Amino acid sequence: MAGLDGPAMERIAGDEPDPFRVLVACILSLRTRDPVTEAASVRLFVLADTPTALLALPDAVLEEAIYPCAFYRTKTRGLKALCEQLQKRFGGRVPARQKALLSLPGVGLKTANLVLSVGFGQAAICVDTHVHRISNRLGLIETATPEETEAALRSVVPRTWWGRVNRLMVRYGQEVCVPVSPRCSQCTLRGECPQKGVGRHR
Repeated sequence: MAGLDGPAMERIAGDEPDPFRVLVACILSLRTRDPVTEAASVRLFVLADTPTALLALPDAVLEEAIYPCAFYRTKTRGLKALCEQLQKRFGGRVPARQKALLSLPGVGLKTANLVLSVGFGQAAICVDTHVHRISNRLGLIETATPEETEAALRSVVPRTWWGRVNRLMVRYGQEVCVPVSPRCSQCTLRGECPQKGVGRHR
C-alpha cells in the first residue's frame, strides 16, 4: 500500500496536478519515507514525466534516479511494466476510472483513489493504515481491512469530505493517534473517542 501522505503528494503533483506524476510517486512511496519519495520523484521527473519518456530511460539511469527508494530495482521493473500498459491500453494516458486503474500492474485501491482524488480532482477516499486505524478507534466504522474501511467510510463521510480524509488522518496518525500507545492526552477528540482497541496510551 502506498505510504505517501496527502500534503507530500500535493507538493509533488504541483499546482496543476498531473495524474501520471501522482501515480508514479505513489508507486515510489511503497515502504519509503516521504522525504525520500519526494526527492526521488523530483529527480525522476526532470528526466521523464511521461510514459514514453520513462520507457526510453535505460534501467540503470532509472534506478539511479529513484535510489534510495526501497526496492528501487523492483520498482524500476514495475514502472516500466506500468508504462507499457499505459501505452498499449490507454494511449499513454492515465485512466480516470477506478476499475481501469486497478487493472494496472502495481496499482492497489489506495493508489487508485489517490490518483483519482489528487490527479483528477474526483471524490475518492484514500485508505491507508492510518485512516483504517483511526476510523475504527473513533467508532466511525467497524471493519477488518482497509478495503472494507473504504466502502464503510463512503456511507458515513459526506462526499465533499472524501478527498480530505487521508490528508487529515495520516498526519494525525503519525503524530498523535499512533499505532502503539497513542498520545490520547494530546488528542482534541479524547472526550468523544471510545478508544476502541486501545490498551496502553499516553
